[in-house]
Amino acid sequence: MPLAIFDLDNTLLNGDSDHLWGVFLSEQGIVDGDWYERENDRFYQEYKEGRLDIFEFLRFSLKPLSEHSPTQLKQWHQAFMREKIEPILLPAGRALVERHRTAGDTLMIITATNAFVTAPIAAAFGIEHLLATEPEMIEGRYTGEVAGTPCFREGKVTRLNQWLAQHQQDLAGSTFYSDSHNDLPLLNRVAHPVAVDPDDTLAQHAREQGWPIITLRQ
Repeated sequence: MPLAIFDLDNTLLNGDSDHLWGVFLSEQGIVDGDWYERENDRFYQEYKEGRLDIFEFLRFSLKPLSEHSPTQLKQWHQAFMREKIEPILLPAGRALVERHRTAGDTLMIITATNAFVTAPIAAAFGIEHLLATEPEMIEGRYTGEVAGTPCFREGKVTRLNQWLAQHQQDLAGSTFYSDSHNDLPLLNRVAHPVAVDPDDTLAQHAREQGWPIITLRQ
C-alpha cells in the first residue's frame, strides 16, 4: 500500500496549529500574554522565512507543557480543538484524505508541530500514523525538552526513514502534500510531490520541477 503523506499546518488546516496553540495559551492567560505573543509571532515569521532555529523554538513552545499536569493540559487542548482547530479543518483536505483511504493507501501526517498538539488533530482526520516532534515525558509529566530528532526539514526525512525501517515499507508510489519550502528535503524524496497552496519559494520550485500545484481552500 503506497504511502499518502500529508503535512498538517497550512496544508490540511487553514492555519498553523503550533502558532494557534500559542495564541490560545496567551488568550487564556496561561502564559505571559504580551511577551509570549511577541515571541510566538517572531518564531512563526522565522519559520515562514526559512530561518527558524528549531531548538530555540522548542525550548519556548514546550516549556508550558512542563508547567502543568497532563490532566490540565488535556482539558485545555479540548477547548483548543473546539475554538481554534475545528474552524480551520479544510473540507477539501478531508476529501483528499478520504480519496487516498478509499484507494487503500497508507495514510500518514508528518509535521514539525509537537505530538501533544497534533495527535488529536490527526485523530480528527482518522489518520493513524503520525510523525511529529516528540515532547519528552518522564514519570508522566512533560519535561519541556524534545525527545529524539525534531520532525522538521531534514528531520522529517530522518524520522520517516526510521518509520519505514520499523514497518518494512518503502517510498515506492508515495505521495507527499505540503505547503512549505521547509519540506523540500522530503518533497524531493517521494515519488509524487504535490505543492498545496504553496508559499512563494515552494511554488517557484514546483513550477521548475513540474510538480502539481493544488489548492484545498475552495
